[in-house]
Amino acid sequence: MALTAIAVAGVLGVSACSGGIADDTPASSGNNFVAGDGSSTYYLAGHRTAAPAVSGTTLSGRPLNLSSYRGKIVVLNFWGSWCAPCRKEAPTLAVLSEQYQAKNVQFVGVDIRDQASAANAFVQNFGISYPSFNDPADEIALDFHGAVSPAAIPSTLVLDQEGRIAGRVIGETSYGTLNSMLSKLTAGT
Repeated sequence: MALTAIAVAGVLGVSACSGGIADDTPASSGNNFVAGDGSSTYYLAGHRTAAPAVSGTTLSGRPLNLSSYRGKIVVLNFWGSWCAPCRKEAPTLAVLSEQYQAKNVQFVGVDIRDQASAANAFVQNFGISYPSFNDPADEIALDFHGAVSPAAIPSTLVLDQEGRIAGRVIGETSYGTLNSMLSKLTAGT
């Protein structure tokens, strides 16, 4: 019932970006999500809102506080191992994470509605070296209400060095879209 309410709220919250509720397939493990269209928004410096202060535990069981990355650009990707578009974009995120590591950019995942074993297999399979929050109850995703819907998976937020939301992609991100946002931010625009 709660998952249905979240899905309905997500559809209403991202109706301009959504393709509807995805089918319940073996690949989705029974998790429904709003299929975003990959639309992106980049916010100029004077029009950015502060990201919420979130903390939690990583998939490896370590504590993580998002504010510990203040001073860095942060790419925050909401994903689940059960999500087909997440599997499709994972190699792109892994590559960009490596390419931007020396440019003061930190990637962080938020794994939602997942089992730890499936999430850890996903991370290992796609060679993801950055940490991911373990968020099985969507608590971190809900903290970003208005910026990202917990039902719109995958979604990616890009935070500037001051912890403000500089960019957003609802749905699967592409190399070109995310690289463009990161290029602007690392250049100071």
